[in-house]
Amino acid sequence: MIRFSAVTRRYPGGLEALRGVSLEVAEGEMVAVTGHSGAGKSTLLKLAAGLERATSGTVLVQGQNLGSLRESALAVLRRRIGFVFQDHKLLYDRSAFDNVALPLRISGFPREEAARRVRAALDKVGLLAREKAMPVALSGGEQQRLCIARAIVNRPAVLIADEPTGNLDADYAREIMALFGSFHQVGTTVMLSTHDEASLAGLPARRVTLAEGRLVA
Repeated sequence: MIRFSAVTRRYPGGLEALRGVSLEVAEGEMVAVTGHSGAGKSTLLKLAAGLERATSGTVLVQGQNLGSLRESALAVLRRRIGFVFQDHKLLYDRSAFDNVALPLRISGFPREEAARRVRAALDKVGLLAREKAMPVALSGGEQQRLCIARAIVNRPAVLIADEPTGNLDADYAREIMALFGSFHQVGTTVMLSTHDEASLAGLPARRVTLAEGRLVA
């Protein structure tokens, strides 16, 4: 499903966020990437989602080499990947419904089918009753749930989340992690990062650890 082979990601100025990382994530697997702040977790996930390109090495997703894809083909592939950003990236001038509907509108879904999918996604994360609410009226945990609804509305084969519980208290963190566990149970490949290993308790996740850009465990 996802394969990193000797992947290095170097940023302008010479910073190597990843160094020679090789990793495989099987279809339907749940993988949790752990490590200290600055270990390279976010970079790893962005590469897996096709949001950045490797400096060297190869990243394969569903058999496609992301480094050799044209931007148009990469955009098509991204529609099969749901990504939950660390900083939410919500549109604060639009309702919860409109935030979740945005990926479908970009993809050209018919209005009625899009509405059904949006409400199904909101229901899955427990926000159906808040579909008209603006993001500013939602709690931190509800905003994160809204991000997850937006990520799954396209029914992706792969769900990737960068520190999805980073700004939440312990109770909200457990609820959010339980949501990812439920997606894994129905066959979605889940790849997430966290600095809080306690939040993974009870989840069937394989843990991999980064340190200074290298895969160490």
